[in-house]
Amino acid sequence: MSRRTQISGLEDHVGYWLRFVSNHVSYAFARKLLNEGITVSEWVALRCLYDLEECSQNELAQAMGMTKAPVSRILDRLVAKKLVHRSTSATDGRARLIRLTEEGHAIVPGLTRLADANDNDFFTCLSKKEQAAIVNLMRRVVAHHGLTQLPVD
Repeated sequence: MSRRTQISGLEDHVGYWLRFVSNHVSYAFARKLLNEGITVSEWVALRCLYDLEECSQNELAQAMGMTKAPVSRILDRLVAKKLVHRSTSATDGRARLIRLTEEGHAIVPGLTRLADANDNDFFTCLSKKEQAAIVNLMRRVVAHHGLTQLPVD
């Protein structure tokens, strides 16, 4: 006689399916970006800077949903690749301002097309209405739990 307690199956969890799909979407996008010499986290920084134009490292970290330390490492790589420029603030000598270089600014639209194509590859099986519903549901979960930062492994 088995003394096993009945427990829910792995595939019964919403989180399982979210992670399953997310990992596949992220892996495919990472491979596309690898051909461009960019990581996913670098892409996120570049995309945020494209909108922010110039900001502090703290502002970028907040926009990326990350803490300052990992963002600093990402910026070091982007500076080495000559995609981002750091300068000292004219009003606060301690503050470092960050902006895209001309080369960094020029590559963001092409990388954005890769992100759009990756989403299209995975989600065209869903209608635009279904895709919007998923995004809205995830935003609701984020708001409910007050999530502001991405967990870093």
